[in-house]
Amino acid sequence: MARVATLQYTNSVGQARMRWLDIHDDHHHLSHEPDNNKDAQEKLVKINTWLAEQVAYLARKLKNTPEPGGVGSMLDHTTIVWINELGKGNSHSLDDIPFVLIGGGLGFKSGQALKFDHVTHNRLWLSIADAFGHHIPIFGRKDFCNGGALVLS
Repeated sequence: MARVATLQYTNSVGQARMRWLDIHDDHHHLSHEPDNNKDAQEKLVKINTWLAEQVAYLARKLKNTPEPGGVGSMLDHTTIVWINELGKGNSHSLDDIPFVLIGGGLGFKSGQALKFDHVTHNRLWLSIADAFGHHIPIFGRKDFCNGGALVLS
């Protein structure tokens, strides 16, 4: 049995305007601006910084909350998976999609940055399923699972 939660701030084509950040353009259209649009890039950095701060806040709260039963913190028994559905919004690229895993719940080694060139994210989901004890051979399209689960520990 696992406790699972999902937190999504907006849908991928949402027209969210982050007015509390003094950004009045919608996030989706900003993400489609060309890389040389410095104003849009600055606003996107501001939005992504705010999102990172929210994830950090959640991780701190979990770290500072004792696990019921007195064995470590809730973060020690949790894995936060923070993702974006695209590597780059203005080209809809599926390359270099950032995935951040935080916490010790699945036994992955923390405190490291890993780069997997030309590896589909299906293999990350296989690794997560494997860590939960579900040793499945494919997740999604079979041709995106070549090589099986990734070694993350």
